[in-house]
Amino acid sequence: MLPVPLIQLQCGANSYDWGKVGNDSAAARFAAATTQSGFKIEESEPYAELWMGTHPSNPSKDANTGRTLLDLVNGNTALLSHDIAEKYGGKLPFLFKILSIQKALSIQAHPDKNLAERLHSEDPKNYPDDNHKPEMTIAVTPFDGFCGFRPLSEIVSFLKSTPQLRALVSESKADLFIAAVMGKEDASDESTIAANKRALRGLFEAVMTSKETQIKKLAGELVESAKRIPESFGGKEHGGKEFADLIVRLDGQFPGDIGLFCSFLLNYVKLQPGEAMFLQANDPHAYLSGDIVECMAASDNVVRAGFTPKYKDVKNLVSMLTYSYAPISEQKMKPVPYPHGSNSGSDPTSILYDPPIEEFAVVKTGLRSGDSEKFEPIQGPSIVIATSGKGKISVGPKTETLNSGHVYFVGATAALELEAEEDLVAFRAFCELAK
Repeated sequence: MLPVPLIQLQCGANSYDWGKVGNDSAAARFAAATTQSGFKIEESEPYAELWMGTHPSNPSKDANTGRTLLDLVNGNTALLSHDIAEKYGGKLPFLFKILSIQKALSIQAHPDKNLAERLHSEDPKNYPDDNHKPEMTIAVTPFDGFCGFRPLSEIVSFLKSTPQLRALVSESKADLFIAAVMGKEDASDESTIAANKRALRGLFEAVMTSKETQIKKLAGELVESAKRIPESFGGKEHGGKEFADLIVRLDGQFPGDIGLFCSFLLNYVKLQPGEAMFLQANDPHAYLSGDIVECMAASDNVVRAGFTPKYKDVKNLVSMLTYSYAPISEQKMKPVPYPHGSNSGSDPTSILYDPPIEEFAVVKTGLRSGDSEKFEPIQGPSIVIATSGKGKISVGPKTETLNSGHVYFVGATAALELEAEEDLVAFRAFCELAK
């Protein structure tokens, strides 16, 4: 008789400088919730990420045996499903994470598959695998960040109202950009959109290749302006006190950084708990603060160029981006009711975040105390984490405790049930190939 495919996981917490400190970090609290690991939270240590998956940089393990999840699924490909095991080389197709963000992550983008293969071949130290990395972010607490390029009209407004930005790129390049896109910001024909993207690339490249001494000098003037005239900073239409406070906050974390000027080009987004956004390969972004659930293709490739002490690859970042521009409303996802669960209460309890890729989707389930939900089998693997509350998780005859921070792997084709003893919130990442 085969063992029931429900395995409690021990997941590692990465300690990066941008993480929340000690018990303030959800990543740390969740890592400590699996007591078999012996993990103890150091109150002065920053904890940034909890990794859930088979990625070799921080592989999850069976909490009771210590055997890696990768070893488990390699030894029994039915846990992934034979089709998924064959397509993804016997590995979990996605990497599931909890991020606890105290200060800005780098301005970055993730390569598509072709670029990832080239970067890994040329520079395996900085690009450790050959996979692409589209990713999805779901807020657990209030979150803010940058995501994609702003509408061109907003960038034009900032160029007109922010002398430090004009000086950084030069008056002539600022005027050239404005002339190129003025009156065409909302054009829908392909040739105009392509021309707008070329103009945007030229402007972004001018920002990113500025001299360090000039960046430092103008950043100082920019921050002084944000402090002196916060209400009118950046222009009243798209700037103001909130944007001024953001610039001051980011300068406090990365003084005089080029990322301050990227703030004028990238969408500033706020997410409330449950809201989500999807980032395709080659989209620029930076996370600034909050706790989030993140799911991505199983890769650790990052092309960075600002707000970071790590390796900066400006050349590849400038060349790889799509230069798509749109309001943030187009980046936010619209979850839908999950159709494959039946709950004991009267209200819908599960919603589906389903990005336009095959490697992963995520279901969020919220149960009131005493309620439960049964889920139909999924033809692929999944990982479940509880982010708050207490309850039980069951597959067949096997029932385990599911309290805040507990993580479980659920094998393919397993029917699953969640039950809340206290109000329970859980997220389930899964992969199921299209039929």
